Amino acid sequence: MTNRSVQSGLALLIESVHKEKGIPKERLVGVLEDAMCKAAKQWLRQKRGMSALEGDQHDIEARYNSDRGEVEIFEFKKIVDTVENKHLEVSLDEAKGHDETFEIGDSMGVKLEVMGLGRISAQTARQHILQKIRDLEREMIHNEFKDREGEIISGIVRRFEKGNIIVDLGKTEATLDYKQQVRSETYRSGDAIEAYVLEVTNSQPPVKLSRNKEEFLIKLFEREVPEIYEGLVTIRACARAAGSRSKIAVESHDESIDPVGACVGLRGSRVQAVVAELRGEAIDIIPFSEDPTRYVIEAIAPATVAKFILENETKKIELIVPDEQLSKAIGRHGQNVRLATKLTGWNIDIKALSRYEAKMKHLYELFSTIPSLSEENIDILLRTGYENLVDIVDLEPDQLMILLEVSEEEAVQILADTDQRIIEILQEERRLKEDIPEEAE
Repeated sequence: MTNRSVQSGLALLIESVHKEKGIPKERLVGVLEDAMCKAAKQWLRQKRGMSALEGDQHDIEARYNSDRGEVEIFEFKKIVDTVENKHLEVSLDEAKGHDETFEIGDSMGVKLEVMGLGRISAQTARQHILQKIRDLEREMIHNEFKDREGEIISGIVRRFEKGNIIVDLGKTEATLDYKQQVRSETYRSGDAIEAYVLEVTNSQPPVKLSRNKEEFLIKLFEREVPEIYEGLVTIRACARAAGSRSKIAVESHDESIDPVGACVGLRGSRVQAVVAELRGEAIDIIPFSEDPTRYVIEAIAPATVAKFILENETKKIELIVPDEQLSKAIGRHGQNVRLATKLTGWNIDIKALSRYEAKMKHLYELFSTIPSLSEENIDILLRTGYENLVDIVDLEPDQLMILLEVSEEEAVQILADTDQRIIEILQEERRLKEDIPEEAE
């Protein structure tokens, strides 16, 4: 193989790679010139019997001649009075032998006969070019898909590797890791698939996908609901048990737009399109509210709430639901209440109405044994979450005065009566234990 044919082959390589990979010719030419510089230095080092360090001292420049379809290689030397490094310097007399106009300090370039490049050097250049082409291709793919992080992308399932799904995106491949898949979904080679672009890396495959993230659900609604895409409706929060159930809280920035209705669509068309892509995953769409009580009650849907007790300081809310609604409020394996808790950020406790009423009856009877507590006082204590006598006796008189709106004298009496009642209860419990005969051994 002649070096001329090698050069022609490299020219054809530039053209074919440009068409197939879409890499700009300018970048390919730069790669080719760099490769030929390296090959020329290697050839000069071998020809002159030099070490690798000495070979790097050569000032070599490669220029691609598009008209001739070949690379021209030049060796440059600085014109000096006294030559100390013959590989980098040339005397004025020698330089004037090439051109009388040369002066001290000029740089003289001599074109090297590329036909002299050996087979090994040419092969080195070719390998360098191919490697650089692969690097450029990875760089272009990374740059193209980097801008698509956080978007939904479509592809074709190609194969399976250790539980991961390899997806063909056309120009490159992507990975849907096992941890990013929905357990209830199955695929076969050749199936079309949509997923959320989770990350774009420099590894292979460069694109990481997900189908179980909340972001995938949000992007699906952005695609199906123009009001969300245009910013008229916002998804304020999202909680998802991928493959089973999801909840989203939506808010409208236009009084004329119902955010829930916009997401549901005419006859449910919009939400059903999302459900279809998620293969039947149930979706609860609720209106966002700054009122935590209203927000939490909406979030516990489809269950209804009879009563609630709110603790703002601890962000805890107790929801009392009719007995027949208890299983619905909690959900299978606690899923509904977990999703509502995640969606709202409130710690939600669910109780059946019958048990709550029985508990309130017991507490009312207990508090009624405090002679200084009126019915109105008891109602306030129960309504504000006091569930035992110890919580009452731990209050300071001024705290109790504010809570029950009583005088200092009344507050002190209530605390004294409560303390006395606690002592009586403890004494009764002790007597009961003493009256129980020990079991015969």
